[in-house]
Amino acid sequence: MRIEDSIKALSELKKKGYNVGSLNWQAPQDFRSFTYVQSGFELDRKSGQTVLSLSKLSDIQIVQHREIPDDVTVKEVTIKKEPTGEWYACFAVEGKDTPEKPEQPDRCVGIDVGILKYTHDTDGVAVENPDLSAERERLEREQRKLSRKQHGSNNWDKQRLRVAECHQKIKRKRHDFLHKLSNYYATEYDLVAVEDLDVKGMLESPSNSRNTASAAWDTFTSLLEYKCEREGTHFVEVEPKDTTKECASCGVKTDKPLWVREHSCPACGFKMDRDANAAINILSRGFEQLGVGDAEATTPVETALPLFTSSGSSGGVDGKRVIEAGSPTLKERTAVAVSE
Repeated sequence: MRIEDSIKALSELKKKGYNVGSLNWQAPQDFRSFTYVQSGFELDRKSGQTVLSLSKLSDIQIVQHREIPDDVTVKEVTIKKEPTGEWYACFAVEGKDTPEKPEQPDRCVGIDVGILKYTHDTDGVAVENPDLSAERERLEREQRKLSRKQHGSNNWDKQRLRVAECHQKIKRKRHDFLHKLSNYYATEYDLVAVEDLDVKGMLESPSNSRNTASAAWDTFTSLLEYKCEREGTHFVEVEPKDTTKECASCGVKTDKPLWVREHSCPACGFKMDRDANAAINILSRGFEQLGVGDAEATTPVETALPLFTSSGSSGGVDGKRVIEAGSPTLKERTAVAVSE
């Protein structure tokens, strides 16, 4: 199974143009996980204690971090050992009914992810990145201590566990943040639109790759997708090209460096935070992809601009109603959804 999955992964990379080699042999003792598929395991939850029976191994008492629903069937279980020495059992289940999605979503949101602010949505909510500076400083100290130990010694092995614990603490804090944030959007909205980012390509870029990896945008998108499916929420990924450059009011594209944090359109004078502008464009493309609204209409319409539009600087546009000649009805739907 592992060989088949690895070959499929290499084939997909080769189709995308990557120069891939052959599979490397990995010794059995190097594996940290194994999987029971369909059979060979049994989960007993009737005796008051949860016991996992593994074929040819033993009966293991486990502690569940959440209850497995009674109306599902456990299809497979993966036993995994963490670098800290802790063991985990991960269950894959089947059979839970997925709620029906609303035909016409009422509450809609577009989400733009970033480095300075983790998310900025069309409701004007900007979420800060989790503060992991203290954990990273401790990790660096423990790694320096590890580098001074003799490799393979008892002291080296003890220090290796301390480094693994630091990594695990950072990982748990980040995942806790991503789970809570994705659950909020999946439960509060009927439609969630995000960018389909090429995170792998961004990580290969020489600039800002550490912050990109730390942000874990791919993980956030994956969590958001399955939670939306679970809650019956529409989830759509849109083309990310030019979402920051394109004006949410008139559609004119304007180049701006990363240090410029405000969008200012030279054509219509529309001003707002660049991330908020990108979020509106993401939601607009999500409407178009789902067929919500009439993207072909080009008649002049009266549009309500977002209420969080920047109006403090000279020449700014406030949250009043204005006439946009030639703007599509889709823009009206986007702006009204934002202002609500």
